[in-house]
Amino acid sequence: MVSYRNFFILQALLLFAAAPAEAGDYRNDELGNGIVCRTLDMGHDYEGDVVCTLIKRHAPEATGRGVLYIHGFNDYFFQTEMADRFNAEGYDFYALDLRKHGRSYRQWQRMCNFRDVEEFYADIDTALAIMGNEGCREIVLLAHSTGGLIASLYCNDRKENLKVKALVLNSPFLELNMGWFMRKVAMPVVAAISEFAPDMMISQGISTGYGESLLEGQHGEWAFDTEKKRMVSPDVSAGWVGGVYRAQKRIKEGLDIPCPIMVMYSDSSVVSGHWIPEMQRADAVLNVADIAALGPRLGKDVYLVRVNDGMHDLLCSAAGVRKALYRKIFGWLEEMGLQLS
Repeated sequence: MVSYRNFFILQALLLFAAAPAEAGDYRNDELGNGIVCRTLDMGHDYEGDVVCTLIKRHAPEATGRGVLYIHGFNDYFFQTEMADRFNAEGYDFYALDLRKHGRSYRQWQRMCNFRDVEEFYADIDTALAIMGNEGCREIVLLAHSTGGLIASLYCNDRKENLKVKALVLNSPFLELNMGWFMRKVAMPVVAAISEFAPDMMISQGISTGYGESLLEGQHGEWAFDTEKKRMVSPDVSAGWVGGVYRAQKRIKEGLDIPCPIMVMYSDSSVVSGHWIPEMQRADAVLNVADIAALGPRLGKDVYLVRVNDGMHDLLCSAAGVRKALYRKIFGWLEEMGLQLS
């Protein structure tokens, strides 16, 4: 007869054997090229269990420098060129697929959903702590679009113990690209509704134009998984709208981010319900005038960079635009003293 003690030991062993690989273990990433990733258990929220995913590739030689990249809405990390560029400059490269995005999306969740940008703070805290434990003593935070909105508020709210030495924003989502009525009437109304009906869904339309401007085989040059970054943006919840509204309201009131900030944006915007050639050299998602106007409100040390012929994701623009922009980023970081002597 099996004793109760042995029975429980046997059960534990069976559960261990049936469990997935330890969440903290790095594994080869889908992108290959020496890039690895690990899944991080972030507990649970109003939709169930949540995870985020940390992707990395170290520089050839240890320098103590690292960069953490945060993607935008309907997005995930897929740009291996970004890792190449930062590694070549001596930075350990890390990227974070936030909860409910990309590698971190789970079937029981609404894709890209959140109700408050603070939900992502734990993901960023965890990533930065891991980077520190893995030898990064100087960390740059690089964030795109909605990731730029999240990262801005994160750096402001963590100002008393910020682990980031500089913040680089790639077309940050500081304001909605909508008319007066939508900004001043509709958004506040939906934000109010979100307090008691956060799961009410709101259509994002059916345009594939921006996705086509990026995707290899369409009009772009980038290979990405269209299940992780969909050609048609997923619908959003009223909770998402409320979270964005409150976050952008704080931007307009002014932040006090303590580290130096580079705010990058295209020289022009374009609006169309379908793909047009101008999408390859202009911001097809945001109004660049809003970024230029609101960027200085992020902190005391803000450097605005207007990028000629830049797409919404500036680091996915034409090769010549990207090359010049990377030079500007690394030149600015050097001016900020972000290198080891």
